[in-house]
Amino acid sequence: METRKYINYKKPKSVTYDNMVFGTRAVIETIKSGKTIDKIFLQKGLDNELTKELTETLRNGGAMLSVSRVPSEKLDRFTKKNHQGVVAFVSPIDFVPLHNIVATSYENGFAPLILILDRITDIRNFGAICRTAECVGVNGVVIPTNGAAMINSDAVKTSAGALNYLSIAKEPRLTESVKYLKDSGFQVIACTEKSDEIVYSADLSIPTAIIMGSEEDGVSDELLAVADHKLKIPILGSIQSLNVSVAAGIILYESMRQRS
Repeated sequence: METRKYINYKKPKSVTYDNMVFGTRAVIETIKSGKTIDKIFLQKGLDNELTKELTETLRNGGAMLSVSRVPSEKLDRFTKKNHQGVVAFVSPIDFVPLHNIVATSYENGFAPLILILDRITDIRNFGAICRTAECVGVNGVVIPTNGAAMINSDAVKTSAGALNYLSIAKEPRLTESVKYLKDSGFQVIACTEKSDEIVYSADLSIPTAIIMGSEEDGVSDELLAVADHKLKIPILGSIQSLNVSVAAGIILYESMRQRS
């Protein structure tokens, strides 16, 4: 399955920030209010009393909070207003712990199916994959805390609303998540061109977790090392690569065919 050099759309020139909160105190209170934060951007080198309070609030917020230290110029691109070195984005969805997804995935009578997205950063690819995942009955989608597409209104729109129905887990270390899934009875399949085994030869009718890799360099070596199987999609044309959302659709529907 091809996960390198995907034929990819360019990122949109304009981005809407209707879910943005800026200013240190505003971000602190947003976190304390219980709203689900998707990403937080902090200015590099920022150090004052409010920043220390924010850091403590973040520490109490749990592992699902994604924090990036960035130069002030990046924050200025988000807003020209006085952001005080802090910009946060509120998620339109609530995240679900992975162990909850695993616990409920065995309850519907079908073999559980979980999708792991390793550094999928393009919002449209992410949304399209989630749309397909919801259509085939995926029990949950796992994304990394850092290095994933921002889940905002654009992502929800691109998914055709599927993100409102899917269980999404944010995990700080995907390798640990894979090991947990294996211990929970899942076979883990990495989709990669670094394999001689094609997708149609695998048994996808048993509890399965499928890893799709980044648009740029595919599944990381760390995840390839812990996967049980590596599969690829056979390609006959001259272009030896597929868009990641197309590749995901192919294996997800093959899994649905076998499971049904």
